[in-house]
Amino acid sequence: MSTLLVIAKEPRPGKVKTRLTPPFSPAQAAALAEAALADTLRAVAAAPARRRVLVLEGRPGSWVPDGFEVVPQCPGSLDERLADAFAHCTGPALLVGMDTPQITPDLLAMDFTDCDARFGPAEDGGFWALGLARPEPALLRGVPMSVPETGRVQRERLVAAGLRVRELPRLRDVDTAADAREVAALAPDTAFAARLAALTHPGAS
Repeated sequence: MSTLLVIAKEPRPGKVKTRLTPPFSPAQAAALAEAALADTLRAVAAAPARRRVLVLEGRPGSWVPDGFEVVPQCPGSLDERLADAFAHCTGPALLVGMDTPQITPDLLAMDFTDCDARFGPAEDGGFWALGLARPEPALLRGVPMSVPETGRVQRERLVAAGLRVRELPRLRDVDTAADAREVAALAPDTAFAARLAALTHPGAS
């Protein structure tokens, strides 16, 4: 059974996107996070999969569309939480975060005909997507997260395990205000771009 996983935090002020503050207030940063998550879930909902799972830290809100299972993140470091997300999958699975509202359903198609893993590098040195034809949680445990070498170490881990890795396009995560502006410009039709415009140009027609 093919599974699309989204690992995310409940968009609560002061708990998400803290690197956007300043220039944005905690409430504004949370509003941007909610818009990014909504765009991500919309893309996942439109992508082919038998199962769609939101692996959530916090409580679900009205921003969760129909057709998603919502499961809590396990305690522990990020590598443990990512590994645990894959541990509940019995077939091909692709995991994304909530920081790339520019993703499209086409990017999420799980085609493993010529590879064992799909890897989406991020501009900041991390990764925005990881797909495994046969989920193996041990491939993620112990990988240093949220550091410039995260993506390199994760990809090397896949290769060292003998997996054929197919790369996805390199994307930019939204972490800072500069990231937000660039991603919104690349994807102007997203809820994220609309929310950023409303915050930066209030009252504009």
